Order: sequence, then C-alpha cells, then structure tokens
Amino acid sequence: MDPRTLGPCIQGEVGRILPPCGGEAARLDRRTALKLAAGLGLGVALSRVDALAAEEEKTARPRKGDRLVFAYGERAGQVIAPEDLPLGGPQQLAFPMDAVTKVIRDGSLLNQVALVRLDPAQLSPDTRAEAAGGIVAYSAVCTHEGCPISMWHKDSKTLFCACHASRFDPADRARVVDGPAPRRLAMLPLGPIGGGIVAAGGFTGRVGRQTA
Repeated sequence: MDPRTLGPCIQGEVGRILPPCGGEAARLDRRTALKLAAGLGLGVALSRVDALAAEEEKTARPRKGDRLVFAYGERAGQVIAPEDLPLGGPQQLAFPMDAVTKVIRDGSLLNQVALVRLDPAQLSPDTRAEAAGGIVAYSAVCTHEGCPISMWHKDSKTLFCACHASRFDPADRARVVDGPAPRRLAMLPLGPIGGGIVAAGGFTGRVGRQTA
C-alpha cells in the first residue's frame, strides 16, 4: 500500500494508520482478516483430510509389499527378520507396515498376524506355495469368537486360542484340528525374503469371527 495515496490518514511515522482514518484502511484490514481466516480454514480442513487419510492407512488390510513388524514389546514397530523367529514355533505376533510410507496398519486388530517358522519339508504343498523359507503367516484372530490367537500348543505345534481351546495347524494352512472354530485361519501369502518378511498379497480369506 502506497502511503502517498492515503493523504491525511498518514500521520507521524510513515505507514502508520491512525484510528480516525477508518474508511479505506478499515476496509483493507477487513480484507486482510478475511484472507487470513480463509487461509486458516483451508489449513484446518487439509489437516483433517490428512488425519483421516492416515487413519484409513492404519486400518487398511495388509497388501502386497507390506513388511511385517513386531506388534508388541520392546521391539514394537521394528521389522521382523527371519532369524527373529524360532524354528518350530512359537508364533510371533506382527502387524503389516507400508514399505513406502512406513505407516503401521495397527488401527485394527483384524490386521494382527501370527508368524511361524517351520521346516519347509513339514509344510503341505499348498501351504509351501504361500510360505517363504518355511515362514508362514496367518490371521491371528480366531474364527470362532474373534479372540486373539496369542498362544502356542507346544506338544502338537499348533496355534492355540485360549478363549475356547481351538487349535490350528500352521503346517497345513491353519486347518482346524481341535475346538469349536468353524473354519481355518486366513493365510497371508509371503514373498521372497529380503530386508524383512514381505507380504505377497492380502489375506486369502475372510478374517475374524465366522459361521460354519
């Protein structure tokens, strides 16, 4: 704004608009305020959009290229390496992580994965086809009542649900071997291992509580 165009509105220091001058100066102040308000409103709206997008990413189901990270404990969020898994079990609970954005998909317990490392020779042919170096991955949510499958039955080397004692065979695509669970666990296919355990696609079936 050119001070020379304001005539008597400029008094004292050059560029200082004094209260008696209302008029154009007031209108300019209102315009500035409206522009600032519009800018702030847009900023808030964009922040909300970003927050919603981030939340959607956290609840999105596993997809091809996701890395598997520790779900809990001191190493939560760190990429799981094959050597982190003991041969023959027990399972390690994990969440998928977007390899590009590094967003961990822990916004839904339905994304929880049970990783087990077995001798490849012990796997059924169709299980071996979706495994990587003897490592298999399954939904860690029981198909009976949706309880988390966080226990391991050592004698039978099966995934064990403590809620109602359902057991699933990780060497045979998580087939139900005992208990009231109506269906096997959904498998998460794995790809070639390099820099971590990588999903080769999404879950092969429905996740969580199911009917027969």
